[in-house]
Order: sequence, then C-alpha cells, then structure tokens
Amino acid sequence: MMTTLPTPGLRSRLLTPLNPVSLGDAQRRTAHMAAAVLLAYPDDAARATAPTVQAALAGLPAAVRERLEPLAAAIADADDDALRALQADYVATFDLKRKCALYLTYYRAGDTRRRGHALVRFVEAYRAAGFELDSEELPDYLPTVLELSAQAQGEGAKVAAALLAAHREGIEVLRSALAQLTSPWTAVVEAVCLTLGPVDEATAERVAELVLAGPPAELVGLSGYGASDSEGGSPWM
Repeated sequence: MMTTLPTPGLRSRLLTPLNPVSLGDAQRRTAHMAAAVLLAYPDDAARATAPTVQAALAGLPAAVRERLEPLAAAIADADDDALRALQADYVATFDLKRKCALYLTYYRAGDTRRRGHALVRFVEAYRAAGFELDSEELPDYLPTVLELSAQAQGEGAKVAAALLAAHREGIEVLRSALAQLTSPWTAVVEAVCLTLGPVDEATAERVAELVLAGPPAELVGLSGYGASDSEGGSPWM
C-alpha cells in the first residue's frame, strides 16, 4: 500500500494574508497610482516619475508607505548602471518566471480558451468605467488595473475595485512567488494587498490550489491578444 506524502515545501510558499489597513478614497488612489508606477518596467520615465511618487507617499498610512518607499527611492536614486541592473532583474522576474505574471487573468485561466473571454470582459469593464485602453499591454496587466483604480471616480471606481477583488487570488499568488524570490517588488504587492479587503476562506483555498498546481494550460492562442500557441512548458516554474 502506497502512502501519500504531503507536497514538500508547499506550506513554505503560502503566506499568511495581510490585514488590510484603513484608507480614505484619496489615499487608496494615491497608493494604487504609486504601485502602478513601481510595478511597471523601470525605464527612464519611471526614474523621472519616482521623486513625485516619493513625495506623494507622505500622506499614506505607515504600513503602506513603508512598503512603497524603498523601491521608489531605489528607482529615483539609480544611476544608469543601477537602472540597467534593475531592468534585468525585472525581466528575469516578471517576463521569464510565469509564476510571477503581472497579468491577472493568467492565474485563473492560464493558457486556455477561457483567458481570451476573460480579457474581453476586462475591456468591457474599462469601458463601463469610462476608459479606453491606449497602451500595448493586455487589459489585465496589474499596473494598468491599478491606474484605473487610481483615476476612476464614482461607478468607475467601483468597477476597478471589483476587478481587483475578483482576481485577488492572483495577486496573493504573485505576492507569495515574489516573496520566495526575495524580490524588491514583493513589498509593492504587499502594499496593494493592504489596500484591498480581507482574504476570505474561499479565496485562500484558491490561492493554495494555484500555488500547488499553477494556472490551467491548454496551450491555445489568445486570439488577438498577442499570445502564441508556442508558449509550452509548465506555467509554474
């Protein structure tokens, strides 16, 4: 009779959910815009914007501010060599490790036909919030969703909040993956989690499942969203 053993290391990859902090609407918008800047590719434009981010953080609760300040300072103070090193780290983390995807629908839909439908729903949500995408990024790109949350007002703000809440498990899995890598972007995702509602039991269970198995894979294209059928291999390196 074969004994089934627990998966080695599974518990070490699951992080305890963070308790949200109390923020006003203006503070939440500021935190989400700052996180959007810091989670985007650290190019010259990000370096030029980082001092503005630093100044804006002063009005945020300490738990959020202290998680955003280090990377904002690192980008603002980076010389060309340091910026190139940060860029290389960014690519190695977010572009080459699929468990660190910044695309929210990937965690639930993976490389399956369902992801194309999920992306269409994101576009529809942006339009419902009164926004049209003008970037080359997919609509579920976390910095773009955070920017929507920072800029939308009224019903649009509710749409942005609903998008983040609906994909909370993906954000939590991203946080766990970044923490495992001791990535400088871990604290930024933690700051985002602090601005969201508490993680309920059902979401925690989905996070555990995703950490163990990874997103589903069918290896089909995303029909119009730029992904090809050639993206093989395990989505959970």
